[in-house]
Amino acid sequence: MNGAELVERLRERHKIIALGIRASRTADAVRWAKAAGYDTIWIDMEHSSLPVDTVAQLASCAVDLGLMPWVRVPERDYGTINRVLDGGALGIIVPRVETAQQARDAVIATRFPPLGQRSQLATLPYVHYEKLHPREMNRRLNEATVLKVLIESRAGVEAADAIAAVDGVDVLALGCNDLSADMGHTGESAHPEVVAACRQVIAAAQRHGKVVIVGGMPECEALNDLRRDGAAPFIFGGIDSDVFLAALRERAEQARAL
Repeated sequence: MNGAELVERLRERHKIIALGIRASRTADAVRWAKAAGYDTIWIDMEHSSLPVDTVAQLASCAVDLGLMPWVRVPERDYGTINRVLDGGALGIIVPRVETAQQARDAVIATRFPPLGQRSQLATLPYVHYEKLHPREMNRRLNEATVLKVLIESRAGVEAADAIAAVDGVDVLALGCNDLSADMGHTGESAHPEVVAACRQVIAAAQRHGKVVIVGGMPECEALNDLRRDGAAPFIFGGIDSDVFLAALRERAEQARAL
């Protein structure tokens, strides 16, 4: 599944289950995600020490297995985008976007001409190393690649309509952990003011035909309401470090009970 196919499934209200990767350093974690029935992985470079070469191996394995690989790059680090895309990523997640210009800069870094300025190269694994005409290469990769921008602050919420209007932005996602902190409700991601801000972004995305995702909010009635209001059913099914730690604690408790 490539980026365009995943976005279309979300647009059609199909549930997508994602595994976050912060700690894993081998492609085994990607294979486990496939075996467990996940639809996509998102590799977090913003909150980890994962290097580009490891990210490329994880992303390439995901593509081979039919999983859609996203990479959350360090905050607006556009130099990293080209490297992880060349390494196999099919989705880029850009944190803390607060203006339409920042969204346009992300498009420029993510898309080949004519939409952006992603650097040309001869071929990629995604096209099975075919030597395509550059125009055909650009078209195929632009179609397969998805750009998600994160709205994580009051400023981002206020600029949501202008951000959603940017050609080349496919998905707006709310990062409610950071958003709640920025709004003075740290640790209360389902606070009514945060939920109201989410609704504002959902409305902006809908006006411009963009998919919108709510993240950083636990499964609760407020989140269900936001999905009924139009947020896509993108389910964050865990992060590798949290999953491993929960399993270790469970095993330790079982051992103590023997």
